[in-house]
Amino acid sequence: MMKIASMAGLLAVTLAGASSAAHIDTARGQVPIETTPATIAVFDIAAIDTLDSLGVKIAGLPSNLYLPELAHLKEGSAVVGDIFEPDLEALSELAPDLIIVGGRSSTQIEAASQVAPTIDMTMDGDDLVQQAKTRLTAYGALFGKRTEAEAGAKALDAVVEEAKTAVTGRGTVLIVMTNGPKVTAYGPGSRFGWVHSALDLPAAVPDVEAATHGEAVSFEFIRNANPDWLFVLDRAAAIGSEDQNAKATLDNELVAETTAWKKGQVIYLPAGDFYIAAGGANAMSRVFKAITDAYSKAK
Repeated sequence: MMKIASMAGLLAVTLAGASSAAHIDTARGQVPIETTPATIAVFDIAAIDTLDSLGVKIAGLPSNLYLPELAHLKEGSAVVGDIFEPDLEALSELAPDLIIVGGRSSTQIEAASQVAPTIDMTMDGDDLVQQAKTRLTAYGALFGKRTEAEAGAKALDAVVEEAKTAVTGRGTVLIVMTNGPKVTAYGPGSRFGWVHSALDLPAAVPDVEAATHGEAVSFEFIRNANPDWLFVLDRAAAIGSEDQNAKATLDNELVAETTAWKKGQVIYLPAGDFYIAAGGANAMSRVFKAITDAYSKAK
């Protein structure tokens, strides 16, 4: 806690001086801030996605951005590590005013803070949509993009409401992740429970173990759960692996017995958006739009 307080203090002193006019909400509490950082490095894909939606220039990025929608950011930026760990030498050469970590890179806050003030913008939990809007507001205030942030929050609310309308009264849902031939399931309160929470989706299995990588399940489990809808995350596709894809994994006699499979109510979610960039303003919008589209097309 002393180290966290020290880093927060360093950020406050560096950016705000003796007093501050505003605060930025981070995963580790509010940090006083006043001056807009001119050069930033960001390691969290969700943060990158949201900052891009606001038109904020990012000088330092991880080597792999995973989402094709973010590929344009590579032009004119420096590679300063990956989504797990910063390259301290590259960071030092960039000399950023502010470093943003989150999620997979959040454990590196102490290492990154050796180079420049660093904030942790991790998001997780069932209220992920609200956290995404909180981040929009925080970044909008920090980078002088308040109008854009307000518009972004309204746009996110709109796609969530559209999806909620589309799914209401349409049956139960089971969220599964395939990792090559392996399958894990997620329910309310789990890593992907925010989908259930945001859309009031009834779970086919309400007591799935809320583990980080889901509860390992068999195809018999999926058949017995018999969801009306199957939401599928293909982890191999999300990380660019050549492992067996989700469609091949789930195409078997047991899964074929479910209502979801029989009715063609299997949604392959945008993998990178859902797995790597969850909480990013544009990424979440694409996930909700994919759900809306699938329900709208189903008879």
